[in-house]
Amino acid sequence: MLSSARSFFSPRSEISRRKKASDFSFAHPPEPHQHQTKNLPPPKKKQLEDGTLRVYKKVETRAANATHGLVRALASNMVVGTSTGFTKTLTMIGVGYRSSVAGNKLTLNLGFSHPIEMDVPKGLEVKVDKTTTIHITGADKAVVGQFAADIRKLRPPEPYKGKGVRYEDEFVRRKEGKRGK
Repeated sequence: MLSSARSFFSPRSEISRRKKASDFSFAHPPEPHQHQTKNLPPPKKKQLEDGTLRVYKKVETRAANATHGLVRALASNMVVGTSTGFTKTLTMIGVGYRSSVAGNKLTLNLGFSHPIEMDVPKGLEVKVDKTTTIHITGADKAVVGQFAADIRKLRPPEPYKGKGVRYEDEFVRRKEGKRGK
């Protein structure tokens, strides 16, 4: 199972597999949108040659495999983030649910007695479409996902009427509710 999980690579990332399973290559993005730096766990050996980052491991242990995969995924996310970026789309379903963006503030009306204002984190761009659809775009996958999760946490979708904030591709399993026998 571990070997099959290590052999999967996303087709949209700019990663090519080399001779050994422990040698990966990361291509430099052509025009970076945003500069990123990240503290990675210490791999055993790193090399930067001809715009390609290669990460090697010295021993074949389970911990080394896990660390190596983590470093590969983080570096891949940095390459994809600076070249194309990441986007999360949220949809609000419910009567009176609205959103708007003014400057660096996202205002949400989610059926509470007061509107909720959230500061947009640095490095993210938030667009509101049709007042019920929120598009969050940024170069850092973790920051985009965390901000989307924070918005969704305010009013998660409920299973009886389906009202709430959900991801665009999320499926909410509906329940029947109270009915006669």
